[in-house]
Amino acid sequence: MYKLIAIDIDDTLLNDELVVTEGTKQAMAAAIEQGVLVTLATGRMYASARKIANQIGLNVPIITYQGSLIKTLIDGEVLYERSVPTEDAKLLNEYCLKHGLHLQLYVDDVLYVREDNDKAKLYANLSKIPYVVASNFDALLNEPQTKMLIIDEPDLLDRVAEELKPLIGERVHITKSKPHYLEFTHKEGTKGHALRFLAEHIGSTSEHAIAIGDAWNDREMIVEAGLGVAMGNALPALKEIANYVTLTNNEEGVRHVIEKFVLNAEPSPAVVHS
Repeated sequence: MYKLIAIDIDDTLLNDELVVTEGTKQAMAAAIEQGVLVTLATGRMYASARKIANQIGLNVPIITYQGSLIKTLIDGEVLYERSVPTEDAKLLNEYCLKHGLHLQLYVDDVLYVREDNDKAKLYANLSKIPYVVASNFDALLNEPQTKMLIIDEPDLLDRVAEELKPLIGERVHITKSKPHYLEFTHKEGTKGHALRFLAEHIGSTSEHAIAIGDAWNDREMIVEAGLGVAMGNALPALKEIANYVTLTNNEEGVRHVIEKFVLNAEPSPAVVHS
């Protein structure tokens, strides 16, 4: 019954060694053979996600930037795109300047930082994407921001999120992809919005979609999907709202879901925990 499977990358598709196992690749390929659109749904940049998609042989539209950009892998066609409103982007920048926070901008699939520092280096190492130290960072705020991101200590970011909600929260989606990453997109730039759009794009509905993730930025697509799946290593709060809790990313949790609900054609339960 499932026509679409949207899979988060970090700590979901990738194990702790940052590898997609052969067993998981085979399960994904088998689902594709059955006519299911298997795609990625990540907070990563398109350029970063494309590298993972190419490794596992995908040639479909992928959901990137938390859902702000859906772009095809074959010809780079943009199917769905949302940007942070310019005035809100400037407000966020002013807040970061006032509080000495590291802010990253994403413009035309290029990562920009105000200054070279350890936060930028560590992020670039994880995403395998270079960054550009902008000669005029503030001028970039007039360009469409696919995403904006603050890197800092988890507890501090939680406080920052609460302070920013009354300032920009009506127009900007605020979420965490990792404990140290606070991310900002357009209100309709979520994985849930992107999942619904992509399902309709292929002539289906999100009721016939499976969404698999581990972090709070996966919440919207897990709620939106007909079968929302939390990884065994997911946040406890995410497990509570999921329809199903699978194995961890180190136990091929994605493979388990595909085999159980697609390849073996078992009906999805209302709420089941492995």
